[in-house]
Amino acid sequence: MPTILTHAVVPLAIGLGLGSRAVPPHLLMAGIVASIAPDFDVLAFRLHVAYADTFGHRGATHSVGFAFLLATTAALLAGRLRTSPWKAFAFVGLCALSHPLLDMFTNGTHGVALWWPWSDERLVMPWHRIEASPIAFDRIASARTWVVLQSEMMWIWLPALAGFLALKLWSRGVTRSSRHAQT
Repeated sequence: MPTILTHAVVPLAIGLGLGSRAVPPHLLMAGIVASIAPDFDVLAFRLHVAYADTFGHRGATHSVGFAFLLATTAALLAGRLRTSPWKAFAFVGLCALSHPLLDMFTNGTHGVALWWPWSDERLVMPWHRIEASPIAFDRIASARTWVVLQSEMMWIWLPALAGFLALKLWSRGVTRSSRHAQT
């Protein structure tokens, strides 16, 4: 899995790229939480739930169904997120779904149960260059972590930076054209 830090890069790139008018700070924070939430399933290891179990790591919480649940919750809390229900649903759902999709690109994986509850099959992408992050907390501050972060910088952070810049340029163009249309 990419590190938790890296999972947050997707909502940050989108939210900051579009700006706070499009993605208010409360909604951005909800997107960050949604992008990290699927990995709460690592707590299952403490309960002796097997990795490959439906509720093990990269199981149910890494599915379209889970992303839909988070998106629906965000839509219901749209007032608190200071946005519309549809915008909350779309942004939080996209951020939640980014997590299992990124995990599918990592090496050393048993796959992601993307289509749970309709299927327990674990899926991986045919191209998986992103180094898998250590799950154990005692291994996080290791030489391996530096290798993982370098991989994430190359395959996630740089594309996210490009996406941020593209969104920033696009949102500036939209703002300028709407100002010209008003005059």
